[in-house]
Amino acid sequence: MRIIAVTNIKGGVGKTTTAVNLAYLCAAGGAATLLWDLDPQGGATYALRGEAHERASARKLLSGQRELPELIVASGYPHLDLLPADFSYRNFPVHLAARRHPTERLLKMSRSLREIYGTLFLDCPAGISLLSENVLRAADAVIAPLLPAPLSLRMLEQLLEFVQREGWHDLLLLPFFSMVDRRRALHRELIASARDQFPLLLATEVPYWSQIERMSVVRAPLPASAPRSPAAQVYTTLWTEIDARLQARARAQSAA
Repeated sequence: MRIIAVTNIKGGVGKTTTAVNLAYLCAAGGAATLLWDLDPQGGATYALRGEAHERASARKLLSGQRELPELIVASGYPHLDLLPADFSYRNFPVHLAARRHPTERLLKMSRSLREIYGTLFLDCPAGISLLSENVLRAADAVIAPLLPAPLSLRMLEQLLEFVQREGWHDLLLLPFFSMVDRRRALHRELIASARDQFPLLLATEVPYWSQIERMSVVRAPLPASAPRSPAAQVYTTLWTEIDARLQARARAQSAA
């Protein structure tokens, strides 16, 4: 099972929209896919019309009183399941800190899913915490939506420095620009500069479109609710590019 985290230190960058649309597209390709909503605000859970699970508290999960497969619900879309968020997830870092080997707990918890799913998406809360370090240790790839703004690019620098310092050379980083308005000169300039500085940036850019913002109103992935729309096509292109990089990495690891 490959684990794909969608994360960013900053909020409001299109992270949950990305996680929901890409998980749907992965499942639409026939892969058994699970989206785990780790954000206590439950944006992905809401977008997929799920409900918070009263037994899914962070304390119960980390203490072993509950196992992840017990909490899985169907999303209503073929091959796509959901692990709903719970408001108690806001205390995940506190409960992690009380455990032995706290930075490895998420990886161990996910092992019970490996016989069920081919891909696990993690929709992560914003910020830096013990939970985010768990996510980076567990993930095979990290998708990072970035705003075309200096602070967002600084976040990417910090992420790259942290991954290098930890020696996680097998972690595939997949940053891309989100909420792009190419009518703005500043966006065009920052994107051009960033592409020179960070060759790993994905080519696909997600525009700042109202249809994408309205996804939380429709409460459905864009490729499901409006498959022929330009917005759905953007996410399809993004997933095609990401999946190609994931497969190239897998081939390289197999050949090594």
